[in-house]
Amino acid sequence: MRITVLGKSPSWQDAGGACSGYLLSDGETRLLLDCGNGVFAKLRQHADYTQVDAILISHLHADHMLDLVPYAYALTYAPRQQPVPVAGYPGTENPARPRLIAPPGAADCFHRLVGSWGNEDLIDKAFALEEYDPAATVEVGSLRARFKEVPHFTTTYAIDFSSDNGSGRFTYGADCRPGDELVEIASQTDLLLVESTLPRAERTGDRGHMTPAEAGDHARRAGARRVVLTHISDELDQDWARDEASEAYGGPVDVAREGATYEV
Repeated sequence: MRITVLGKSPSWQDAGGACSGYLLSDGETRLLLDCGNGVFAKLRQHADYTQVDAILISHLHADHMLDLVPYAYALTYAPRQQPVPVAGYPGTENPARPRLIAPPGAADCFHRLVGSWGNEDLIDKAFALEEYDPAATVEVGSLRARFKEVPHFTTTYAIDFSSDNGSGRFTYGADCRPGDELVEIASQTDLLLVESTLPRAERTGDRGHMTPAEAGDHARRAGARRVVLTHISDELDQDWARDEASEAYGGPVDVAREGATYEV
């Protein structure tokens, strides 16, 4: 299983970067994990968007799903997706319609989002939309995904991936504040991609994110074999973040960068 970082920014994009998005490749299976601001353009640098088997969304914050809109426009209006010959393309009766696997309530969310300026069924028509049952296992080709709700500002799921091809495990922590939930689903994982958004913990109000030190502590408690910090701004000193997380984890950690690949 190969994980390619398409975007690793928090809720605002790095200079020239993208928000949350990761391409999982396993044999012939291609899965896009989250699709935040700027991710669709990054995806096109690594894969044919019509050949992606599924898009899987961890939660319905904009920085994790907003680029479903340009993706849907491409699937709807690209010349090669048309039923008749257009601009050198022969036309097709079977345009690509990837699976869009999203949390409960996603359909209503997408309708409100797109309906604010156009046809509310844009995303429904472009993708084969399905809302997952967090208690079930989702299968996409050779990949298997299971879910665990983690504490955030909105309902959010960490996702643990395994493969029929004998690869190791990959756990995506999504966005979360400190808690035992991430530790539980990531227990003994081969690779933990863990958010480390904050330079310091919030002083007031509800928490929704972690510091690099908290991310490293969660990885240590889970017994993760490899750790990559993500959902982190280019404005936060990367060496500082790495050192903070490494000290808490008790070993070296990586900081995600766009284009980086990890294999398990």
